Amino acid sequence: MAGKGNTAKLHYYVPQAYLRGFANDKGRITVVPFDDSRKTFVSSVKNVAAQSHFYTIDGLSEPDEFEKALSRIEHDATLILRDFETGMFPPSEADRQTLSFYMALQCVRGPDTRKTMDYIHAKQIRVEVGAGGRRNVASWIKKNFGLDPTPEQENCIWEAATQPGGPPIVFSNQTHIEHMVETAEELTSYMECRPWILVQFDRRSLITSDAPISMIPNPDHEQWQGVGFATAWGITFPISRKLGLLMCDPGVLLSGLTPQNPRVQETRTAILRGTYDQQQPGTTAMEKLFNERSVGSASEYVYHHPDDAQFVPDNLPEPNLVKMSVNGFTDAEYDGEPWFGQQED
Repeated sequence: MAGKGNTAKLHYYVPQAYLRGFANDKGRITVVPFDDSRKTFVSSVKNVAAQSHFYTIDGLSEPDEFEKALSRIEHDATLILRDFETGMFPPSEADRQTLSFYMALQCVRGPDTRKTMDYIHAKQIRVEVGAGGRRNVASWIKKNFGLDPTPEQENCIWEAATQPGGPPIVFSNQTHIEHMVETAEELTSYMECRPWILVQFDRRSLITSDAPISMIPNPDHEQWQGVGFATAWGITFPISRKLGLLMCDPGVLLSGLTPQNPRVQETRTAILRGTYDQQQPGTTAMEKLFNERSVGSASEYVYHHPDDAQFVPDNLPEPNLVKMSVNGFTDAEYDGEPWFGQQED
């Protein structure tokens, strides 16, 4: 069985081939961190957007099997994006699906997804244990772990679970990978079933980030409604410093139609075939739209060509690896009494 010593150590959550589209001829790219220093630096694309053994699954004959699978997906997508750069657009229906899955994976493959999963699960456990009350901890442990705990173990679980933020949950690489693939399969249709606009820039340039896929809120929705892939007015993907992909709202094409109307399926088929896709030259407004969204969706880092510092928006945000907030009753204080009168088993 192969061990970690025989596998690729550094795993990239933003592909190297993609980042080269924002690097100079020597493969150097400028990194803008969101930490307190805000000190930019120039590095090789080989040394950014990566973590050691991020996708390694112990116990497999090839622990970095998933990293290799990602590389194959990235290779196929890179060929399609190179076609875009030479004017071969719109893509075939098969290439559209391949690229859409690649972009959907990019939405969920980074550290932010893993941290968000940890955060949400910790909040859920805090509510389960806290609302059940101190005297029901033993039954909760037995139900979830299949063992009869000692009083010391009960105390340990109660204290850890009901602390602010919940217990220190850390999902395994395998759990993240399973979630990643399942979620990407669901998100793919939200990418491919939109009219695509390929924007070519000349004098102005695009930047990117550690979370390159960004959503544009629908201006007709209230701010409290948030934005998701199903409701976004648009989705942006900066392909390179001179090329961007804008995935537009398909609702304009379906306005006034009921789901049962045969024109809905006809329109969907036309979208998948690229009937409504367009190419257009980049403008200052479009550059600002892409770059502001790139900063807004970033978790910790923005990346750009060493000559493109002037295109980074001002007022960068703080680092944000947790992309979903769960507030309200999950932050309640627990006094040990059950919320719903549960009784011990």
